[in-house]
Amino acid sequence: MTVRIEEHAPGVRLLTMDRQERRNALDPKTYRELTNAIRESDDDDAVRVSVLTGAGGVFTSGNDIGSFQDTAGKDGGEAKDLLIALVTARKPIVAAVEGFAVGIGTTMLLHCDLAFAGRGTRFRLPFVPLGLSPEGGSSYLLPQIAGLKRATELLMLGEMFGAEEAAEAGLINRVVEAETALDVALERAVRIADSPAESVTLTKMLLRRPHLDALLETIDVESDHFARRRRSDEAQEAFAAFMKKR
Repeated sequence: MTVRIEEHAPGVRLLTMDRQERRNALDPKTYRELTNAIRESDDDDAVRVSVLTGAGGVFTSGNDIGSFQDTAGKDGGEAKDLLIALVTARKPIVAAVEGFAVGIGTTMLLHCDLAFAGRGTRFRLPFVPLGLSPEGGSSYLLPQIAGLKRATELLMLGEMFGAEEAAEAGLINRVVEAETALDVALERAVRIADSPAESVTLTKMLLRRPHLDALLETIDVESDHFARRRRSDEAQEAFAAFMKKR
């Protein structure tokens, strides 16, 4: 199993990406396990809120580049399934981020209801440098929360940025002391779980409702472009260079 599922407290389920040998990079198996874990938590009456984190002091280094090199494989179906599970979840999801959050590790934070990052956490949206295109609804949501200029900078240049910049861009709620993000996330999750359940789910629905249809449409469009770019010569050359450098 590459995703650990634990019951932290009444109503609070902890989902931990655990593929530490690859900095919790998401391969098809991990995508499927995480998607199933999110959906099962959302359907479980005993769960009121989920907390998402990564093992070994790293949230996730993003998609496993090795799987991107498989041009005969499925075109990102597993990643799209995960994103739809996040977007359509009825119950709150709280993220605890440490170490690195790269690619989909950053874009999935757009769909978490709360997110906290340890000081020193590094973020990156490296789609353009890898010959790809934005995914995860980032071309729709990021300009709304960060502003068009800042979103363009983050998505087009694909440079690394810190937790303070992530907070300024609206990707996380706040920066906390290093190695305390999970403690903070769990404390907030317990408070949510102790609140009236129907009020919590109703509030989430009302907050997300104005953007849901447009967001799902954007994910469809992005996924089509992303799949074509993944197979392109430019992208395959970038993947090969990345693997060689690593």
